Amino acid sequence: MSEPLVRPITVLIAAMGGEGGGVLTDWVVKAAEHAGLLVQSTSIPGVAQRTGATTYYVEIFPIPISELDGREPVFALYPSAGDVDLMIASELLEAGRAIQNGYVSPDRTVLIASTHRVYTIGERSDMADGRLDEGPVRRAAQELSRRALLSDFKRAADKAGSVMNAVLLGALAATSVLPMVKQDSFVAAIRAGGKAIASNLTGFEAGFQLAMSAKGQEVPTQSLVRPKVSSRVERLINEVKDDPVPVREIIEHGVRRLESYQDLSYARLYLTRVSRVRAVDTTHDKSLTQEAARQLALRMAYEDVVRVAQLKTARERMDRVRAEIKAVPGEPVRVTEFLKPGIEEICSLLPGAIARPLLRWAENRNLTEKLHIGLALKTSSVTGFLAMWLLARLRPIRRLGYRFREEQLMIDAWLHQVCVGAQRAPELAREIISCARLIKGYGETHRRGYKNYERIQETLIAPALDGDMPFGDAADAIEKAVAAALDNPDGSALGDVLLGTADASKPAVAHAAE
Repeated sequence: MSEPLVRPITVLIAAMGGEGGGVLTDWVVKAAEHAGLLVQSTSIPGVAQRTGATTYYVEIFPIPISELDGREPVFALYPSAGDVDLMIASELLEAGRAIQNGYVSPDRTVLIASTHRVYTIGERSDMADGRLDEGPVRRAAQELSRRALLSDFKRAADKAGSVMNAVLLGALAATSVLPMVKQDSFVAAIRAGGKAIASNLTGFEAGFQLAMSAKGQEVPTQSLVRPKVSSRVERLINEVKDDPVPVREIIEHGVRRLESYQDLSYARLYLTRVSRVRAVDTTHDKSLTQEAARQLALRMAYEDVVRVAQLKTARERMDRVRAEIKAVPGEPVRVTEFLKPGIEEICSLLPGAIARPLLRWAENRNLTEKLHIGLALKTSSVTGFLAMWLLARLRPIRRLGYRFREEQLMIDAWLHQVCVGAQRAPELAREIISCARLIKGYGETHRRGYKNYERIQETLIAPALDGDMPFGDAADAIEKAVAAALDNPDGSALGDVLLGTADASKPAVAHAAE
């Protein structure tokens, strides 16, 4: 009678660069070897710039070497769909990719995944809110795995003063996937590594306890800490205390943002502009005011070189950088900022009489995208930080610059359309407000967005406000046009939508003429 077939236990790890996936794999291998087992690991490099993780594949034969009588199993070099016993993903989307590729199956796979997000290039570059809907990924993880251990392991690591791969190793040790590898073997593997042993063991224990407890589904999010502001800003905020809570929270955030961005009078201008929408908002929950206040705060705090310098020299940013790389107090940290200011960024701070001729000269010679300066400033040094700090202190002259005046004119024109639309129909005003999503960033991104907005304004918004197009039809058409412009910023998809809208309106116009 033949012996029952014994197959290797398979472990697949997906981790992004810098998250210690290779170290985690080494720990698993060393733990298996410490337990007297045969083990093999391979890795497949990922793609840079957050478009794919590096995957590590481990096969462990569950029978001790001492019992094999010289026989050796044949290990595979690459995982097969439906043949993975343990899947570890260092980030939620990586778990989704593993599920999509068939590496997680309900009959055999235990899934350990961190629920924190590191946004992909596609999510970051989307003209609107391109963030992944996490709900389907979480449901798939629960439904398509034998057991899913989902938790914010990164936050657990930060809380323990450790690194995430150590916490993930602890969670792995707490599962039943490797019963022949005891906890002391994992501890021995960490000690054998010889680096940051104390903090790694602390993280390992945190992950082990998290997996063993019933709290492995989610770690509560931290409460929002409001930044300290001056008494003058608080008095401004108190002016909106009678608004509904959701509206008041948005406006309060806008006031704080714009006072920090420019000054108190700019924040007061923000409140004045919001009050114009509030006066014509007939919705019961003041939802028009809420969304207009949100988009208005974003538009008024447009990105320029001064804002970039302000954010990069903020104390909170350096604290965050040190926390992310886990620098101990007193440990030196070097930070290099790579900047590429162009002629548009320079002209934004110049008076219009100087900026306009320069921009026309560059545009006529197709130099707008070519005239730029590549800079690498070490803001961790005195001279580099001082240069960036001085640039951030140019806030007072921003009001004198060409772009500031242009932005205020565009904002007032948009706000006027919103108010007129609100008097016509709330749904029309809501879609006009949404057009603000097209205008963001600087350089080519800003130019494309504003050009698309102008096309929508001329083709749809103006006719609707003039009474030449039914409000409901206009609102639907604007919604489709904005979606097309966000999906395809070069304007080709938007042109198709606008052309289709124009063709659909011709019969109605002809009928009216008869």
